[in-house]
Amino acid sequence: MFGSSIVTTTWFKVQFEMHMLSWYSRSPDPSGFWISVAACFTVGVVSLWAFLYFFSLWRRKISLSWMKMIARSKRRNSDRNHKIPTAEHVWNTESLFRAKGLKCCVCLESISPSQPLGQMVTSENMVHRCDVCGAAAHIICSSNSPKDCKCVSMLGSDYVVHQWTVLWTDIADQSEEDHYCCYCEEPCSESFLGGPPIYCCMWCQRLVHVDCQSAMATDMGDICDLGPFKRLILSPLFVRTLSKPGGILSSITHGANEFASTVRGHLRNRSKKQKRHNRLPSDPAVGDSNDDSSSDTTLNCNQRAKDLKATGGSAQRSAENEHDSSGSDYRELISEPRRLSNDETGGAKLKYALSELPADARPLLVFINKRSGAQRGDSLKHRLHFLLNPVQVFELSSSQGPETGLFLFRKVPHFRVLVCGGDGTVGWVLDAIDRQNYESPPPVAILPAGTGNDLSRVLSWEGGLGAVEKQGGLCTVLHDIEHAAVTILDRWKVTVEDKKSKNALLVKYMNNYLGIGCDAKVALDIHNLREENPEKFYSQFFNKVLYAREGAKSIIDRTFVDLPWQVRLEVDGTEIEIPEDSEGVLVANIPSYMGGVDLWHNEDENPENFDPQSIHDKVLEVVSVTGTWHLGTLQVGLSRARRIAQGQSIKIQMFAPFPVQVDGEPWVQNPCTLKISHHGQAFMLRRTIEEPLGHAAAIVTDVLEHAESSHVINASQKRALLQEMALRLS
Repeated sequence: MFGSSIVTTTWFKVQFEMHMLSWYSRSPDPSGFWISVAACFTVGVVSLWAFLYFFSLWRRKISLSWMKMIARSKRRNSDRNHKIPTAEHVWNTESLFRAKGLKCCVCLESISPSQPLGQMVTSENMVHRCDVCGAAAHIICSSNSPKDCKCVSMLGSDYVVHQWTVLWTDIADQSEEDHYCCYCEEPCSESFLGGPPIYCCMWCQRLVHVDCQSAMATDMGDICDLGPFKRLILSPLFVRTLSKPGGILSSITHGANEFASTVRGHLRNRSKKQKRHNRLPSDPAVGDSNDDSSSDTTLNCNQRAKDLKATGGSAQRSAENEHDSSGSDYRELISEPRRLSNDETGGAKLKYALSELPADARPLLVFINKRSGAQRGDSLKHRLHFLLNPVQVFELSSSQGPETGLFLFRKVPHFRVLVCGGDGTVGWVLDAIDRQNYESPPPVAILPAGTGNDLSRVLSWEGGLGAVEKQGGLCTVLHDIEHAAVTILDRWKVTVEDKKSKNALLVKYMNNYLGIGCDAKVALDIHNLREENPEKFYSQFFNKVLYAREGAKSIIDRTFVDLPWQVRLEVDGTEIEIPEDSEGVLVANIPSYMGGVDLWHNEDENPENFDPQSIHDKVLEVVSVTGTWHLGTLQVGLSRARRIAQGQSIKIQMFAPFPVQVDGEPWVQNPCTLKISHHGQAFMLRRTIEEPLGHAAAIVTDVLEHAESSHVINASQKRALLQEMALRLS
């Protein structure tokens, strides 16, 4: 038996050696070798893809089961604990693609497009998005949503309680070091196998593990201190609701109205495009540009009424649009002013009122222009609603101006203003603040959401939202606002008079600069392009590319070679000669133009008997440019503008039609006289994170506000001290 086994083993060994010998004796075939390698690689890739696909399905299933279990547990706990306030979601219809990546807060299923979004808007392409907390829901599910929205009013309660929610989307702008459980201090990150989601308080932004939340409530209670931004947050303890929501039916009705408004807006834009093609581009009337304008829209101030008493009206325009102008059809220049109603709220009906706040409260009043620059207003609104109280965040539109928010805060002794938009939106808000006649007006900070953002650059708030995101997002912005220093900004009145200088045709208010000639022509071309194709202006970078393209078109066509002979310049009563090669004249109030260009250059070694430029010296600087090519070289730092004059009062006479722009708002102006005079000074906030003296200024500002609250000084004295401090520290 053993002999046969040995013989069999020996036979297999001999056969194997013969097979190997025949294998090695063959000539190598490279093509066969690489085909085998490719086949193995393909099989491996397909296998890996299949494994990852089924693993993601399994992980999603586990995560969804966790969410459903937590949602059921949360509903049971809310029913047992009546101390937790409840609030219904405020649903607004939104494009399905804007809510991409979110999950329905009712059925917990993913919200994904059912079909490509066509040219027309239909109900199948829309979802409901809560205007307060940012939660999303299918339209058929929103009527069954739980009452777990952010409660903006807790009037009558002794303290603010935590409102825990599952983060359906990352909107809290938290840094990596903040992603720790506030109870066990362990990392709050999603586990590899799709573990349970975490809770986040909608007020203080603290995170807690689901397993730790009940223990934390037992040991530490549910009292919320509003987190690191408690001074900026409008506490719900001091907010009173004036009208209760109408429930589910009201939400559905509001959503239907929003949908109908969206469809009407789409049809109106198409109609405007058709009309635009039939309109002559050289219409002599003044264009109502809505590109970050700071024109006078609602003249209820007594002083401005006197300025325009002879004309019986003011410039009619809708100042809210910086991207898509809804009313710039080159209408008549003078019309009846829009009257404020409903207790000077700009026609909007207030839903809330504020009771007396503590003396140390410094709530932040936020204005958002969602049409500015890259049109990221919706995202900013949802994120600011989550970080602050939604009551203190206002969206600017043709039906709701800054007056609504300022009226709500009329009895708040100390508050700050944040403007999310471009330079024209800032001017719009500053005009509204002027009309309130504050004894000590609130200082204004800027979140740059426009295209140029020149005023934001001067005040160190960066030049765009991209730079803000790189430095920590909105949390960093709110921290810098709380520790910002107060500075002063000169504001100027631009009066357009007829050729005889007897009748005022138009009054505008300038913060940045005024241009006549080639630079205003480029701004006008961009404005017209926005009118015809608003969808092209979807990012700050691409907007600048379009500016460069329109400027390049005007390099060869020297349209304004006769400007020195058609424009007469007078500074402080003295006529100033314009250089013969000039094709544009610029009057600057700030050291930033066209996205960061310094026209005056304070560091110039040859001052030419000129003083350094300042934003609060009540002096304007006048320079000239030789054409569009000169503007391009200015942008890249290869040349400088030519200094002409400095003065406190400027008069410009135009003997022919020229494009004119004020703070980026362009129009074609017939022969007239432009008079620029000092209008006043506004309090602005300057970011001081890199300035040693800035921190001292921020501390002094806080001390002065505390002294006013303690009745050591009055508002007028505080204003005088702030002005003196801003002048000396600058």
